Amino acid sequence: MSTHVTIRDVALRDGLQIEDPIPLEAKVELLEAIVATGVTEVEATAFVSPSKVPALADAAELAVELKRFGDVAFSALVASAGGASRALAAGLSSIEYVVSAADAHSTANVGRDTEASTALIPEIAALAHDHGATVEVIVATAWDCPFDGPTDPQRVERVVAAGVAAGADRIAIADTIGTATPGRVVSLIERVRPLIGDLPLGAHFHNTRGTGLASAYAAVTAGITRLDASTGGLGGCPFAPGASGNIATEDLVYLLRDSGYEVDVDLDTAIAAAAVAERLIGHPLTSALLAAGDRKH
Repeated sequence: MSTHVTIRDVALRDGLQIEDPIPLEAKVELLEAIVATGVTEVEATAFVSPSKVPALADAAELAVELKRFGDVAFSALVASAGGASRALAAGLSSIEYVVSAADAHSTANVGRDTEASTALIPEIAALAHDHGATVEVIVATAWDCPFDGPTDPQRVERVVAAGVAAGADRIAIADTIGTATPGRVVSLIERVRPLIGDLPLGAHFHNTRGTGLASAYAAVTAGITRLDASTGGLGGCPFAPGASGNIATEDLVYLLRDSGYEVDVDLDTAIAAAAVAERLIGHPLTSALLAAGDRKH
């Protein structure tokens, strides 16, 4: 039996956060196109400061729309206990708390260093669990920081260990600026896996320097079965200079499907969703499959 890889589409959050704001109706249209692909998990929005990320200021309003899609597991990113409380009050049953393993990026992103952000994990995990929700701890800049340079793996390990100790339901490691390469990906996975026991481990890659898909494939061969991707390749970090270009959902589906892995996402419908995203955003996207199509075309 072939291995199944769960793809979480992050276009509505990570994809839109560096774009000019689009109307709620446009987000719903994009959401409908993404759900039509068969994807089972979607990162829908972020409950963060509207002044810092204006494109996601309508998080609570979008959360109302999610109730129409009962077969999809939606999550929202938070960066503080206050954000977690707002997400849970809006009805989210899964939240992601991001901690940057690099002090400079953490300070640019949330105004506090890694240690201070890590110290909030128990409070946020308790909030989620008290509401019957799950919490995923995502370690950002797990390989490199745009300000501090290469990230010491021990810093990643400390955040992961804190997440496990606090009762996190999932752990993920993220290549925030698209600098990871396959060998480094496998090396970090091998260091992190013994720390998490049976918890699911996910990964998030950017294709900024052309290595995102190679890194994702390396992660899968190392046993990762949860990957983030963004319709059309939308997205990037607004607090990391030059960090654009998530791996495109349709590109990842093409790679995994042809490599013998099972995925829930239909490729043709995913390419169609990327075309919707490109139209709504109003500029060309980075998706290779959107430009070239599946080979049968």
